[in-house]
Amino acid sequence: MGFAGAMAVAMAVDALLGWPSWLFARIGHPVTWLGWLIGAIDSGWNRSSDPPAFRRAAGLAGALLVIALSVALGWVLQSLLPWGLVQIVLVGVLAWPLVALRSLHDHVAAVANPLRAGDIAAARDAVSRIVGRDPATLDEAGIARAAIESLAENASDGIVAPVFWGALFGLPGILGYKAINTLDSMIGHRNERHEAFGWAAARIDDVANFIPARLTGFMFVLLASRRSEALSCMTRDARRHRSPNAGWPEAAMAGGLGVRLSGPRIYHGSTTDEPWLNEGARDPLAGDIGEGLTVYSRAMLLLAGLLAILAFA
Repeated sequence: MGFAGAMAVAMAVDALLGWPSWLFARIGHPVTWLGWLIGAIDSGWNRSSDPPAFRRAAGLAGALLVIALSVALGWVLQSLLPWGLVQIVLVGVLAWPLVALRSLHDHVAAVANPLRAGDIAAARDAVSRIVGRDPATLDEAGIARAAIESLAENASDGIVAPVFWGALFGLPGILGYKAINTLDSMIGHRNERHEAFGWAAARIDDVANFIPARLTGFMFVLLASRRSEALSCMTRDARRHRSPNAGWPEAAMAGGLGVRLSGPRIYHGSTTDEPWLNEGARDPLAGDIGEGLTVYSRAMLLLAGLLAILAFA
């Protein structure tokens, strides 16, 4: 259970420091390094002239290569560390950049603050940094809905999932997961360019997030002020979401806050008709983002506590 302790260390360091802007300016971030590799593979291997079957095979090979390199790097780094408490601390410090706990909170709070003050333009600008939908089309409810959905989904993808795999396997686990998640975010799209090439990346991401998404949802249920509504909404509506995983934390958050999430939205001028989560509830407002952040903070404290108990009890 030493790796559980290392993930608790990673969460603590990230909560205190985040990823400082001066450090990002000097060396970037591990996810940007992964992004460079994935972008190079996408540019070189994803050729529109190839038949779909070949592009699908190339995408699978590319995804496996990125994941294998990430896992191998984690294994090498971990094998060089001394055993015992020192290893736990050092693994936690090395895993710190891969846990986006503070960054997620700060980006969502940056939407809530101007929205609460009535500055729609600033809130639209802030929400455009965390979601892909057209910000100019969003009113207060649309902005709040986008922020809360991003908070719920990324709590799973950005914190719970990497910590889960890191607690199981240490640096190989968390680095492998971040490779999977970055692959999905870059090429796992249902568009003309990536429908075939990104198919494997999207399916691998679905598998990697299966348990963490449900764990996140149940933590939200446990820590929401409306527990019964959160549980009912999650068990009823999670499977209606377009993603096999994101619906669990999003539906739990919708029920816990007493608002409706998902629904139709506009991407690049085109309307996507998504089903509602917690249909019939009211639209969210600025104050609901703050309540969502409270549930999120409680869940992260619970997760860190569980990791510490597993490691040191």
